[in-house]
Formats: sequence, C-alpha cells, structure tokens
Amino acid sequence: MIAGILFGFLPLAIWLYLLVFHHGFWLLRERDTAMVNAPASWPSVVAVVPARNEADVIQRSIASLVAQDYPGEFRIVLVDDQSDDGTGDLARGLSADRLTVLSGAPRPPGWTGKLWAMKQGSDHAGQPEFLWFTDADIAHSPDNLRSLVARAEGKVLVSQMVRLSCKTPAEHFLIPAFVFFFDMLFPFGAVNDPRSTTAAAAGGCMLARRANLEKAGGIEAIRHNIIDDCALGRAMKRHGPIWLGLTDRAVSLRPYEHISDIRRMVTRSAYAQLGYSPLVLAATMLGLGLVYLAPVMTALFAWGSSQLAGWLAWIVMAAMYQPMLRFYRLSPLWGLALPLIGVFYAAFTLESAILHWSGRGGMWKGRAQADVKSAGEQA
Repeated sequence: MIAGILFGFLPLAIWLYLLVFHHGFWLLRERDTAMVNAPASWPSVVAVVPARNEADVIQRSIASLVAQDYPGEFRIVLVDDQSDDGTGDLARGLSADRLTVLSGAPRPPGWTGKLWAMKQGSDHAGQPEFLWFTDADIAHSPDNLRSLVARAEGKVLVSQMVRLSCKTPAEHFLIPAFVFFFDMLFPFGAVNDPRSTTAAAAGGCMLARRANLEKAGGIEAIRHNIIDDCALGRAMKRHGPIWLGLTDRAVSLRPYEHISDIRRMVTRSAYAQLGYSPLVLAATMLGLGLVYLAPVMTALFAWGSSQLAGWLAWIVMAAMYQPMLRFYRLSPLWGLALPLIGVFYAAFTLESAILHWSGRGGMWKGRAQADVKSAGEQA
C-alpha cells in the first residue's frame, strides 16, 4: 500500500504541481517574439566574445556580429583564449573595422577559462553602456542586438536561450529536454519576476548594463563559477530586474552528432549545479528516479489505482513536453520518451560527480577547471 502511494500517486502529485503551479514554465511564454518599443536613443554596446579552439565556426559567428544592423555605437572584442587551432587568425582575417582580436593571457589561479577571457574583453571594452557577452559558436540575426537593447529598457541584464542545434538523432533525443530541464530548474517566469529570488541567465547571449555589472563586483566576483551564466544572473538580479527567454534570433553553430558529445556538455557542470554535495547528489538521483522512472514502472507493472496514477503521470509529463517539441519542430511522440531521457540525464549527472572526485571536474577544451578550492567556494 505504502509502495503504491510512493511510486504511483506521489509522482502524479509532483507532475500536477509542475503543471499548475510552477510558473507555467512548460508553456514557453517567455519569448522574444513580442514587440518592444525602441529606446529614445541607442546606447553604446561592446560585444565581448571569449573563444578557445573555435576554428570551425568562428568566422560565421563573428560575421553575424559584424553584420548587426544597430543604429548606435557598436564594437566587438574577441578574446582568443590561447587557441591552438588558428581561431584568432581566422577572426583577424575578417578585417572588420569594428572588430578587435585580443590574444588572451594565461589563466590565473581561481579563474575558469571563459570568465578570465570575459574579464579581459570587458576590461578592453572601455566604458560602453552595455556589454554583450556572446559565445563564439553562436550566430545572430542582423536585428538581434536591436531587440536585446530594446528589451533591456529598465533592466540590468537580458539574456536569450539560443536555439540549439537539433538535427541529428542524438540531438532529437536529448537537446529539447536540456532546455526543458533548465526551464524547469529555473522557471523563466520566476527569473523575470522582480519579486522572485529565482535568478539565472543563458550564457550564449547576455546583454549586461555595465554600471550595474560593476556594482555587482564585475566578472571577478564570479570568477570561479563553472556555471558562469547563472552566477551572473544571480549577481545582477540583486541590482535590478533581469529577463531570460527563448529566441530564434540566435542559433548555436555547434552540432552534437553523438550522445557522447551532449554527455560531455552536461558532465562539465552538472555536479557544480548541485553545489558539489554528495548528499544533494543522492537526493537528486532519488528524485529523478521518482519523477521519471517510477511512473513508467507503475504504469507497466503495477495494478489498480497505482497503475492508473502511473499512466496519468506519464501522460502529463508527455503533454507538458509538447511546447518544447513544437519549438524544435519534432514529433509529439518524443514526449513518451521523456522518462528514458530523464534516466540519461541522471546518468550524466552521476558521471559529472565521478569526474569531479577523480580530479577531472569541469573538463572543457582540455581544461579541468573545477579544482578543490573553487568547488569549496561555490558550494
């Protein structure tokens, strides 16, 4: 009886709560499609682009920044973070007047590589009203900076969850769920509500008001964070309203051809998201099993009301996944696979912890950045 309630009705109660009360995260209402008024005057903006070993995409990415149809003063600072594949030379080959390419200095102790590059770029930017932090593997539509600046009226930070590549079978299986789970963890509606303490940002595209960033302590204040975007969102929300939403105006140029490619992306930061806590990890594993695996097990193998509750929970989660599947133009049948997808992400999270314990935490572009000191500071 107790097991039936635990594995049948409790998951259903959790999914009904998420359906009705969790800021409607699954509806994807936070989009940049709504029209916003243009500012009375267009402020100065400097785009800061940290880049390490991005030779395959850097010219397309920077070309999209050079092509921005922005009426105000706009410059681009690319920081070549000690690439060994010619990234910096390829960017310089664009010969754009508004582009400056810096050769990044060695990373000091206590800094992650990306944040150190962002720090160097923002220091070189001077005194613009806004700093636009964007990744080197993102392409922007010509009107994206206009849209960002217009939406930033009265806000200290505006960020966009860019459209990730979703073409390969591995991407179909895991990429929409990556965004779905992020929105579940940090409901965009709560992030955008000044009354809520929930704060986050999407690191691929973040427009920060420079004066407020300095009040928040600058990039140095978050220098050790593996999950740098959410750390910046938390720091900035203490100084004013922020906004986070989905966009079609910025797209990732980085393909994920195999499940292993997505696994590496997730394992880099999943354990950091849990504060490097074994207890939180254990609770997370139990929670994921209860929320994603238990409904399937009870639907297929239980009986009576517990089996019915399992089927209902499975149907509710599949229905909640539909707006994300429509955003990525995928079959609604992928909703039925969400429990299996959840199991994969649980495995990635466990692997992230194992990598950290073995001294390879935060591994990205050949760097293990989550050392013991930074983990202790972030916990």
